Amino acid sequence: MDRAAQRLVTAGRTPAAYGGAVEGWIDYLLGCRTGFARVARRPTDNRSLSHLPLRQFRLNVVDMRTMLKLIVVLTASLLASCGGNNDSSGNNSGSGSSSGGTAIPARGTLLQNPPTLLSTISAADLLVQVTSGVSSQTYGTQALAQVLALSGVPTCEVHVFHIEYHTVGGANESTTASGALMVPSGAAASCQGARPMLLYAHGTSTEHNFNIADLTNQQNAEGILLAAFFAARGYIVVAPNYAGYDTSTLTYHPFLVADQQSKDLIDALTAARSALPTSSQVSDNGQLFITGYSQGGYVAMATHRAMQAAGMTVTASAPMSGPYALAAFVDAVFEGEVSGGAPVVATFLLTAYQNSYGDIYANAADVFAPQYAPGIAMLLPSSMSRSQIYAAGLLPQTALFDSTPPTPAYAALTPATVPTVLAPVFAQGFGADGLITNDYRLSYLQDAQANPDGGFPTLSNDLPAAAPGLPWRRALKQNDLRSWIPVAPIMLCGGDQDPEVYYQNTQLMQAYWVAYAPAATPVSVLDLDSSSPSAGVDGTLQSGFHLAKQAIAAAAVLQGATDGGTTAVFEAYHATLVAPFCLAAVVNFFNQH
Repeated sequence: MDRAAQRLVTAGRTPAAYGGAVEGWIDYLLGCRTGFARVARRPTDNRSLSHLPLRQFRLNVVDMRTMLKLIVVLTASLLASCGGNNDSSGNNSGSGSSSGGTAIPARGTLLQNPPTLLSTISAADLLVQVTSGVSSQTYGTQALAQVLALSGVPTCEVHVFHIEYHTVGGANESTTASGALMVPSGAAASCQGARPMLLYAHGTSTEHNFNIADLTNQQNAEGILLAAFFAARGYIVVAPNYAGYDTSTLTYHPFLVADQQSKDLIDALTAARSALPTSSQVSDNGQLFITGYSQGGYVAMATHRAMQAAGMTVTASAPMSGPYALAAFVDAVFEGEVSGGAPVVATFLLTAYQNSYGDIYANAADVFAPQYAPGIAMLLPSSMSRSQIYAAGLLPQTALFDSTPPTPAYAALTPATVPTVLAPVFAQGFGADGLITNDYRLSYLQDAQANPDGGFPTLSNDLPAAAPGLPWRRALKQNDLRSWIPVAPIMLCGGDQDPEVYYQNTQLMQAYWVAYAPAATPVSVLDLDSSSPSAGVDGTLQSGFHLAKQAIAAAAVLQGATDGGTTAVFEAYHATLVAPFCLAAVVNFFNQH
């Protein structure tokens, strides 16, 4: 029995608590949260990958509550799902058996091989999409033109496959996930033969149906850039959607759970390698590059750390704008430096850690304000868009905390006012409709004061707090990445005025390595917003970044902005300004290795 089932028994949620009947058993088993009403995808064509077919699928939804006659058969398999896979290493475990005797497929095993071809996109079409399609609308034509000038235009045709594979959840329970496998093709030397592989971790999405492999989705600008900047330049790209999204059987997303998210990426890589056909025009040349943005920056670094610990090959990695120093970052938020998008991030973090560890709170109302607590455990990822979530009153758009301090002693932190450039962002994090209760904020602040982080608010040893008392702070310490020293080259990229994922994360990781790593550790850092430009390509990217900022500010003023365009720049900074320039820096960095 895993931690999920143990928590149900501790809470009295046993079959007897549900009446002990057949239906009670179903309710009990459903409580293990592995989500047994499943969507099965069945191919109508099983031709080989070399034919590059575009398969059609039909959906079959099975309502388990109507299948009472199958209880004898189901009990063993459902209890097996509660048992999970106990392998905690970065390596893939082999097939095992659950407490009920049902075999658990090995992590990284494909659900379907060959996988489904979703689309084939020519280099010319990718260039059009980048320069005039959804990507240009998201990131800006001027910014992408500068990036393309540095990184080069797409060269290869790209075949995009949808892969589905076995992995684990945050409590190490067996589950499935999906993602994209992008394979280059073409006459150019860079599009055929032995090619490097690139493992990519995407940024945060609140939408359950997120699928980075669907390049026809007008909201999937990240997938288009990934195809254009990497797959169309000769990389075999593997990009998981993460457990909890798309066709995954997990009923929650293990957001910033380092162990799980690194396993997810490793399992996606294993699945993708097994999907590459031996007769294909390309093959794996043994080089592996890892990158990702925002949440994906954190996941990329966690994956590099896990693979290094497991003795797996990593050629180089380049995490971008990630919350690496997670414990210090959340401490800063609670001390009044509330980041943009904090209600969504806090909801993801708290519910993911509750599902993974089981001890963050006894009841959601212990942490979340009464108007948000009901249903919040299953809110994200959602079938609704983020704007619909706000409109329905399920989450506040900006207010993480109450505008009244928990005690007068914390008035100066409600909100914080330093650094002054981000003070307007901090102020938006407070209001009458705050997500987190004042009682919980007070308990967090008191624990942070008694057990301070070594990187915030004062830089000392740059380590997470030695012995935090609050369960959430203990979990944050466990998932903070200030705990390893890279052997393979690594580059961090971001912007020092980022209002969503503070550049403090990059600075604290850099400081940690300076303090604890050998002098020869291959670490480089690029601040796109630095007032002291670098030389070479990095300097060119910094100049382009500043021009893009100016263009956004000028456009906002023309549209009537009275703040010189400051708000418009803040709104665009993390999601649309930093991302393309960091991607260009990553392309340049990987080209050197």
